[in-house]
Amino acid sequence: MPSTIRSSLLTGAIGALLLTQGVPVWTQGHTVPLEIVHGKPYVMVMVNGKGPFRFVIDTGTGAQALVTPELAGELGLPSIGEARLTDPSGQGSERSPIVLVQSLRVADVEFTAIGAILHPLPREDADCQGLLGFALFRNYLLTLDYPAQRMTLAQGSLVPDGGYNVLPMRIQDGVPVFTLHLDGVQIEAQLDSGGIGLSLPEPIAARLRFDIDPTLFANSESIATRFQIKAGVLGADVNVGRYTFTHPFVEINPVFPLANFGACPMQQFAITFDQVDLLVRFDARTRQFHLSALPTLMRLLNTPDPSPARTLLTPVG
Repeated sequence: MPSTIRSSLLTGAIGALLLTQGVPVWTQGHTVPLEIVHGKPYVMVMVNGKGPFRFVIDTGTGAQALVTPELAGELGLPSIGEARLTDPSGQGSERSPIVLVQSLRVADVEFTAIGAILHPLPREDADCQGLLGFALFRNYLLTLDYPAQRMTLAQGSLVPDGGYNVLPMRIQDGVPVFTLHLDGVQIEAQLDSGGIGLSLPEPIAARLRFDIDPTLFANSESIATRFQIKAGVLGADVNVGRYTFTHPFVEINPVFPLANFGACPMQQFAITFDQVDLLVRFDARTRQFHLSALPTLMRLLNTPDPSPARTLLTPVG
């Protein structure tokens, strides 16, 4: 499912240069290990010179960063304003405080004067203290190398290669969006490392062929909505540049207008984001993948929650 936090807050760091044909030349690369859990990437971060603390990297969140109330209290982070949080459904919003982080260091790169949203994390991320959003890295070449389990920040740039490995992207609400190709249809999808599987909007799924018809699969919720997800096995391949997911298992979302390319399909690749030139590069050792159901994480997300239900959620579907 898509990540649930969107914000209009953006920040930058420093710019870009140098490349070979379609392949970045790292001029000042800084690398840090990634911990991959259920496909989602986690990294250790220093905050105001203290830590390290465990943060999740979420390219599906357009804010600079998020910190939990517990971490903000521990570090005494001052409030500097308020953010309006929305999700792609457009059916509601909530407001959360913004706290000032004087220094945030990851992969030996320091970001300063960060406005971080104060917000609890989803249950599956309960053992980490914050989140790094896509906007934090907008002037760096960011690589999430899932097979090698490392993140790199560097100066550099990408160039188009005819859609072989390097694809165009756009940024909507601070989140990267690119194009999937399936069964003769082009579909825009968010590249969402904080999401889960490959999710399709219900109106698009209704036009596609399935090997296994969609059935009720899981309950889910976002910032503003509560809804049910169906799932099935597509009767066609999904193509990402030169790479193919053969008749993949997909989730069907009744709420969000865009497809979501989440952590489980992303973990097949080393993915490099060039936000300056609006390009994204996919690298993998094989060209064909099998994407099956995600029972472990879905089971975790759908176990009974002892905490009270949030009363402001809007039922959908």
